[in-house]
Amino acid sequence: MPRLIHAISDEICQLEECISGLASINFDPSCEERLSAAALWLRKLNNNRTFLGDMLIDQLKLQHRNPAIESGYGPQAVVLGPMHDDVFLRANIWPSERDQCFRASGGQTFVYGVPHDHNFSFLTSGYLGPGYRSDYYEYDYEAVAGYEGEKPRLRFIERGGLQQDEIALYRAHVDIHSQIPPESLSVSLNIMHVDPAQAWFDQYGFDFEAGSITRVLSPNSTEVFLRVAVATGHREALDLAEQFGRSHPSDRLRLASYQARSLLLRCNADRDDLWREAELSGCLMLAETAKGKRAELAS
Repeated sequence: MPRLIHAISDEICQLEECISGLASINFDPSCEERLSAAALWLRKLNNNRTFLGDMLIDQLKLQHRNPAIESGYGPQAVVLGPMHDDVFLRANIWPSERDQCFRASGGQTFVYGVPHDHNFSFLTSGYLGPGYRSDYYEYDYEAVAGYEGEKPRLRFIERGGLQQDEIALYRAHVDIHSQIPPESLSVSLNIMHVDPAQAWFDQYGFDFEAGSITRVLSPNSTEVFLRVAVATGHREALDLAEQFGRSHPSDRLRLASYQARSLLLRCNADRDDLWREAELSGCLMLAETAKGKRAELAS
């Protein structure tokens, strides 16, 4: 489960101070000294009980026209400032089942009941309310190929929650959780560490009942560009996709090349030949996916 971090301080800082402080320590969750320093800044910001409400009121007055406060993370995430040295601050709003936004949009909109890991590490604190709860699991990322239906050894740890004022470290490729709505509206603060290489490391969705991987949750831009290029049918794009399928270091991109090319084939026999090539590629992710595709074509 996420590692609890004990950062003790009665000091209060402003948002701008916290952003500057994090920039000065060059936060890296793999370094104990920098992790402790970042947790202390998060504690000081968490002690500030008015900054977030004041900021949100200001945004409402501006009708959310401040370009410095944007979010690409979903309806409940608020980015609190610009990124510095691969680090930024975020607030997450967690509605309860009684809140109107939950009743209108459903739990999956807020990632409730969607078991997943993360391909990045981040610090989080309980800022407001009782906090969401989670069923926590752990697994061995290095032992996973990453194909749909694969059954890694998921180890159940406990059902726990992020209490107000608690600070925890979610560890990339270790901690899996399925979040449960809090009893009342809650807010968490996050220090996000963005590794430029993380787009090449998969984030997975899981089915706890089946003990299996359901899908990859983190497609990157290269994969999207490849699929679009292949869809054009351009000869150079097809040649590049064939090359990627044979030898690209990313298994996921190799799989994307086969998936994209298969959509251009109208004959089931041609599709079967393509997936047979993938099955014999020597890549476990490709082989297992190809077996399923060939079985579908034969049915």
